[in-house]
Amino acid sequence: MKTPVPSLRTLCCLVLAFIASEDAFPATLLFLSTISLFPVSRCSTQPALNVRRTEQATRCLLQLMRNCLVCRCDTFVAVIEYYVHTEAVQAALAKYKERKMPMPSKRRSVLVHSSVETYTPPDTSSASEDEGSLRRQGRITSTPFQSHSNVEPWLNRVIQGSSTSSSASSTSSHPGGKPAAASSTATATAAATVLADLMAHIQLDNHSAPPDVTTGLMEHLHHERPQVASVRGVPRGYNSSILETGDGVPVNSRVSSKIQQLLNTLKRPKRPPLKEFFVDDFEELLEVQQPDPNQPKPEGNQMNVLKGEPVGVVTNWPPSLLAALQRWGTTQPKAPCLTALDTTGKAVYTLTYGKLWSRSLKLAYTLLNKLTSRNEPLLKPGDRVALVFPNSDPVMFMVAFYGCLLAELIPVPIEVPLTRKDAGSQQIGFLLGSCGVTLALTTDACQKGLPKAQTGEVVTFKGWPRLIWFVIDGKHLAKPTKDWHPQLRDASAEIAYIEYKTSKEGSTVGITISHASMLAHCHALTQACGYSEAETLTNVLDFKRDAGLWHGVLTSVMNRMHVISIPYALMKVNPLSWIQKVCSYKARVAVVKSRDMHWSLLAQRDQRDVSLSSLRMLIVADGANPWSISSCDAFLNVFQSRGLRPEVICPCASSSEALTVAIRRPPELGGPPPGKAVLSMNCLSYGVIRVDTEEKLSVLTVQDVGQIMPGAKVCVVKVDGTPYLCKADEVGEICVNSGTTGMAYFGLLGITKNVFEVCLFPVQSTGVPVSDQPFTRTGLLGFMGPDCLVFVVGKLDGLITVSGRRHNADDVVATALAVEPMKFVYRGRIAVFSVTVLHDDRIVLVAEQRPDASEEDSFQWMSRVLQAIDSIHQVGVYCLALVPANTLPKAPLGGIHISETKQRFLEGALHPCNVLMCPHTCVSNLPKPRQKQPDVGPASMIVGNLVAGKRIAQASGRDVTQLEDNDQARKFLYLADVLQWRAQTTPDHPLFLLLNSKGTVASTASCMQLHKRAERVAVALIEKGRLNAGDHVALVYPPGVDLIATFYGCLYAGCIPITVRPPHPQNLATTLPTVKMIVEVSKSACILTTQVIMKLLKSKEAAAAVDIKTWPTILDTDDMPKKKLANIFRPTSPDMLAYLDFSVSTTGILAGVKMSHAATSALCRSIKLQCELYPSRQIAICLDPYCGLGFALWCLCSVYSGHQSILVPPLELESNVSLWLSAVSQYKVRVTFCSYSVMEMCTKGLGTQTDMLRVINLSCVRTCMVVAEERPRIALTQSFSKLFKDLGLSARAVSTTFGCRVNVAICLQGTAGPDPTTVYVDMRALRHDRVRLVERGSPHSLPLMESGKILPGVKVIIAHTETKGPLGDSHLGEIWVSSPHNATGYYTVYGEEALHADHFTARLSFGDTQTIWARTGYLGFLRRTELTDASGERHDALYVVGSLDETLELRGMRYHPIDIETSVIRAHKSIAECAVFTWTNLLVVVVELEGSEQEALDLVALVTNVVLEEHYLIVGVVVIVDPGVIPINSRGEKQRMHLRDGFLADQLDPIYVAYNM
Repeated sequence: MKTPVPSLRTLCCLVLAFIASEDAFPATLLFLSTISLFPVSRCSTQPALNVRRTEQATRCLLQLMRNCLVCRCDTFVAVIEYYVHTEAVQAALAKYKERKMPMPSKRRSVLVHSSVETYTPPDTSSASEDEGSLRRQGRITSTPFQSHSNVEPWLNRVIQGSSTSSSASSTSSHPGGKPAAASSTATATAAATVLADLMAHIQLDNHSAPPDVTTGLMEHLHHERPQVASVRGVPRGYNSSILETGDGVPVNSRVSSKIQQLLNTLKRPKRPPLKEFFVDDFEELLEVQQPDPNQPKPEGNQMNVLKGEPVGVVTNWPPSLLAALQRWGTTQPKAPCLTALDTTGKAVYTLTYGKLWSRSLKLAYTLLNKLTSRNEPLLKPGDRVALVFPNSDPVMFMVAFYGCLLAELIPVPIEVPLTRKDAGSQQIGFLLGSCGVTLALTTDACQKGLPKAQTGEVVTFKGWPRLIWFVIDGKHLAKPTKDWHPQLRDASAEIAYIEYKTSKEGSTVGITISHASMLAHCHALTQACGYSEAETLTNVLDFKRDAGLWHGVLTSVMNRMHVISIPYALMKVNPLSWIQKVCSYKARVAVVKSRDMHWSLLAQRDQRDVSLSSLRMLIVADGANPWSISSCDAFLNVFQSRGLRPEVICPCASSSEALTVAIRRPPELGGPPPGKAVLSMNCLSYGVIRVDTEEKLSVLTVQDVGQIMPGAKVCVVKVDGTPYLCKADEVGEICVNSGTTGMAYFGLLGITKNVFEVCLFPVQSTGVPVSDQPFTRTGLLGFMGPDCLVFVVGKLDGLITVSGRRHNADDVVATALAVEPMKFVYRGRIAVFSVTVLHDDRIVLVAEQRPDASEEDSFQWMSRVLQAIDSIHQVGVYCLALVPANTLPKAPLGGIHISETKQRFLEGALHPCNVLMCPHTCVSNLPKPRQKQPDVGPASMIVGNLVAGKRIAQASGRDVTQLEDNDQARKFLYLADVLQWRAQTTPDHPLFLLLNSKGTVASTASCMQLHKRAERVAVALIEKGRLNAGDHVALVYPPGVDLIATFYGCLYAGCIPITVRPPHPQNLATTLPTVKMIVEVSKSACILTTQVIMKLLKSKEAAAAVDIKTWPTILDTDDMPKKKLANIFRPTSPDMLAYLDFSVSTTGILAGVKMSHAATSALCRSIKLQCELYPSRQIAICLDPYCGLGFALWCLCSVYSGHQSILVPPLELESNVSLWLSAVSQYKVRVTFCSYSVMEMCTKGLGTQTDMLRVINLSCVRTCMVVAEERPRIALTQSFSKLFKDLGLSARAVSTTFGCRVNVAICLQGTAGPDPTTVYVDMRALRHDRVRLVERGSPHSLPLMESGKILPGVKVIIAHTETKGPLGDSHLGEIWVSSPHNATGYYTVYGEEALHADHFTARLSFGDTQTIWARTGYLGFLRRTELTDASGERHDALYVVGSLDETLELRGMRYHPIDIETSVIRAHKSIAECAVFTWTNLLVVVVELEGSEQEALDLVALVTNVVLEEHYLIVGVVVIVDPGVIPINSRGEKQRMHLRDGFLADQLDPIYVAYNM
């Protein structure tokens, strides 16, 4: 007969019965040993559980209980308690749906770590944060616990004493007492894993549409301008029909699916309802967090100032500490004072009181009499001296300290600087400098270990003053003369020593302690701790500062005690060493920290013969830390059986400013029973004390730190503002009035008054101080409990205030440590701090990742940490970063240097290996989204502008009809006629001069030569190509005279030329499809090119990229017969098509515009008049000749105006950067044109070579114009002007032009007229389409440079983008242009011209509705300046802000990508370039990293920060790529839409992709 199989619930009951009753132990185990392990029945109360998982869990529990036959019962209690608490803490995550979070994408090279063997394991237990793991109620596992809700209350009733803080102490740190416990622990881990898996809840599918995380508005309308001839470059092999689904989400892209996951994780921000209309008053205020009306408020009475017991009167108490030293040194010279240990735990030296006295005398005499500088004593009484001693040498430190006191010098103990870049070392140097320290005392061994310069002297550390290093070993000290005796003065208010303290921000200050305070503090500690003569004290702490100095160096000497000093290096090797020394020396007192107790718990299982029965006080120096209760409880639980009495554990609270604030006394010294408080963490975040039940997850259990020190007065004041007394149930900063506190911050009078001289005010009265004596702020946050017990809940340095609620960094660390599994990160290496982003604190958590942790495991752990902190603390983590092992900066005695870690994070020098940003969760104070006002028509806007006194924004260039000049070309309607006329009248006049990379002339063309070559081309087109008038011809040539000749050859034959950039031979795969596309879209019947390019177009390599069989007729023009054209074609009307201008916009749209003969002639005439071009002039052109103004200047203007054009192909600058500037100088050119890419090439390539370019003289240049279709790059033009100023370039010479598809030349600076002006506008107002001028340097100011002067014959007006009504000067709108040289329309293969008709034939909806305008697609504004133009009228300046197609509509506002990109580039020195775009309402930032790949992840937080701070936008995705990935066209403009397509198609090969949640 089979034994019945128990359900899981039954099993839990048995387990708890096993725990509760020792009598039932054998019977229970006997029953368990007979239980069948065959199929387990599904628990009736938990229908969702999987049978197999239940069976696994049961097997593990049974195996564990069987293992307990050979181990102690209390170990098993701890393990079962572990399970119970694991389930309890899981409930904190039960409310979370299992949302699949997108893992960051990382390039494989970044994932490659060194082998595990090459890693030195980090100081996993060196941080005081370690004990945080013991504080939380169990551990948070990977999946929320939903199914066991009916079991949990019953479990909690059985397990007594389980709290958020204390109960877990015995779980993770209670190792039991037998060797067999190891196997049970392993089983426990396995069982925990299975149980965690067992609790996994059902995944909830989110089928809702992705939320609009950018606006918070339910309805968000996207207004997009219809796009032209959308021929976007689709990668080969992609079918455009499957690129996107119906809602625009690519279905075959890994990136797209991750972004969809990201959208599914984002919750819609909770926002108050918007007002009916958005009121734009130019003040974009951040949302102020409204106080929660239901938040708890303090209700108690105002607290009173509490007094400690009076200081007892001792008859033979010495008048000073030095007097006590003299007494013991002379009367008890052989009494042991200090025993130093080596790293093996052996006593290497015992310093007696006689030796201490005599050595101190020698040192004092030597310092005052033997150290001289220029025959004068180097030191005089009152001077400060640095004490630089390692933690392993307490003997020499003690001699140095008392030697300085005897010499009336002021010792400043500091840490030993091991390298020039020690964490915080620079701040220590600043302290030494401000203290005027010139001498440093050290030991011979320490001095030899310091880094040396080449001269053999100790190097001067960064930020340190120049120091004289003096070794105080015996041979260097002089014996004092018989007549020399130190003056032993009574304790006075003069400074005795200076103790350093590092603040939250990382700055180091020196706290001065007077002789009187030092003596009074020793007296108070002696009374509070009941110290007596010849007692033995074991000190584990740093003897140079804090409690280690107060107990182990000062008070011990006062009472002739014997101190056993445990060095930090020994604790790392043998964590039990301090307990062993307590046992062997029968020490009565031990001074430790929580971490020391925790370490000993981990190591104690191998030690059975230690006894702590001799201890009467175990002083826990960091008892003020909230997690210390866990360490104390766990330590007592294990060592109570080894003689440790519960009343021996004495937590204390101290601060650098107030020294010891409170300490718990044993009952024999009159101490009350210890207290424990279970407080609601939510109420604590509001500064209110509310007792809660231990069953709840978000509670904090704290222990008291004892009573107030003898002779002290203590009160609690409000943390912020005027120091009013708190109410009884309110958390505040503890302040102390006592003779034992510090005096001041050395040299800092301002903050000294705020900290050391605090006057207290009652709550109601008008500011009358409660006490006439000043109090000192301790930096401890807490409250006063019954029996005058002090409770501390945190420190001011660890306080993080988020949205008005206060959180303690240590509490957040503890929650993170409770997340299971912890095998991916090091327990003791977690840092939590806050950074200020957007006017509020944001929580950052940094941990060290183990080298063997996988990417996915670490990411899942990070995700669970975020959820745990959100659930327990109700606060979001802004950034969670994992760094490689052993890379976080260490504090001198272990632990993490928090301020240095924060500094590295802010500077982008942390180099994490994993980053998770959650700005969507944290940032709730963004400005309200803009809600556009409906029903405001254009007429209303005009009336509003008139009422406001603002004129309609319109301007025009000079009237062409009124300009009289001797332009002979005006009489010709067609450019071909002009060329013929010039060939007849001035046949030898040079028109073009082409330079090669060496600066020599590659080819030239006079009027007649160009005419003859054009004729030959026309003959070839008619005879070879058999083309008719009106056929389209593609001209595929490199920049040169051939391109110009074939263009005019087409005009002679009546064909329509289309200039096309030739494919790049080394990059056919990407450049040839564009050529093919233009040829096909333009319906070209023939291709004219060179023999080399013709071969390339038909090559095998070309066949791999395009279908070469579908090319039209290809003719090469290298060897054409010299035939005369019988009849040159003459158009029947000037409105006939002259040429097609094809270009790819920055948004990736390929379009061709039609230019008529009339528009072509008008364009040339306008440029001629603006730039004063005549046949005697020379201009230099460094532009691509394929489209826009570059084509017009290269091919058209010289023929029309007769001037000589010096042609410099931009491609040649790659091999000779100075080519363009050399040509300008050599030919003494007055007018020159270039692109931004050329200007940037010269700035970067010649920036360091200006001395070598002295032969270049640019003083001849009157106008250097940058040709672009974008906002002027003012930073680049200014740096160019400044860089080449030494070569004679005038700062006034550099200007910009503006043109676009509909009109290639709207603005040109020209040679006459006022200089270009620069204004500063408010960037925030621009987002609302308003223009607000501000002063230079104002917050959010943006410099904008005028885009040149409006050309003759051109009229410009600013129109509303949607209503098409005219706007006033104060508005940003679309630039509309009316001109004789406007293009006549789009030429597209699809014939969708009706869709784009209003681009060329737009009319205003109000006002002047008759004029026909062309819409440029660019946003800008007009401003009437104080300058006057040539006609004497006030000058109207046009400012281009950006392309309308590229603007980002986010949160109801209009953003220009260049503004965001400029901010991002400034964020870190390694960011070479940046581009932004949006996808499904997410802002995507692509950053080019110019540095090592380990810096890649540093950029994620910096980019997110800067965009939040300066633009109030949350970045959704940060993509880190290699330099050169962001596509840039020939004009130097970013192709953001090509980049977007490449990102979504997974073609960028990014270094790292971060999805901000």
